[in-house]
Amino acid sequence: MKAEQISDVCTFHGEGPYWDPRRGELLLVDMMEGDVLVRHDDGTFDRHDVHPRLAGVIRGRSSGGYVLGVERGFVFADDSFSILEQGPEAFADSSVRMNDGGCDTAGRFLCGSMGWEGGFGAGTLYALGRDLEVSTLLTGITVSNGLHFSPAGDTAFFADTPTGRIDALGYDVAAGRFTDRRTFALVEQALGMPDGLAIDEEGGIWAALYGGGAIARFDASGRLSEHITLPVTNVTACAFGGPDLRTLFVTTTQENIPEGSEPQAGALFAVEPGVAGAPLPMFEG
Repeated sequence: MKAEQISDVCTFHGEGPYWDPRRGELLLVDMMEGDVLVRHDDGTFDRHDVHPRLAGVIRGRSSGGYVLGVERGFVFADDSFSILEQGPEAFADSSVRMNDGGCDTAGRFLCGSMGWEGGFGAGTLYALGRDLEVSTLLTGITVSNGLHFSPAGDTAFFADTPTGRIDALGYDVAAGRFTDRRTFALVEQALGMPDGLAIDEEGGIWAALYGGGAIARFDASGRLSEHITLPVTNVTACAFGGPDLRTLFVTTTQENIPEGSEPQAGALFAVEPGVAGAPLPMFEG
């Protein structure tokens, strides 16, 4: 398998790819620009400004449009991103920002934070309920990344990036709380750090390896089964998409890269991994 570059440099800090099955297009964020990009079939992009400082993660909203994790809370957007509605604030601390997240199978939107300066244990994992109330699920996180749920919804996969671990957390779907936590896979330091995640139909977890210039797959038992290199050191996230969810889209960043040293940093890549992704739930609020 080989990762193919499918765009020119389109982001400074590309993150959060999300395939929207309703429109049949890939969305991603240019995080520190506060922008959402929509990629069309012809490879062109539309860019939408959704926040003055940060757009961390986007998911479809079953009632139409999207929910986004922004600097300190949530924003709702219509399908065209022409109407933005401020949602609830999750916290007031200006030294902390949202980062990554996803939806559980009951339609809650879980979004995790981190310190702007990456301070140890400064982050928290929040849940935005269907009633638009915000609750706290986990504390003491450093860099919250890659949240995905098993198709049954009873297990969450989560990476606190600097730990080098991908954890599996038991989850009570009805109550919306975690019941236990274990290490699913440990990423060797030489391979980089686990950033954004994707889940395939076989229960495999694909991890973008920040600092490692690659994406890796861990099978349902947590064993490393694939390792695919990219020509960019800092790989940030991945998501299955395409009509049959058989393409893995991969975002990259220019962050922490000496200017001009990696001309493909910030471009979008794609891999045909030979397995389909698992469909992702939407926000039901």
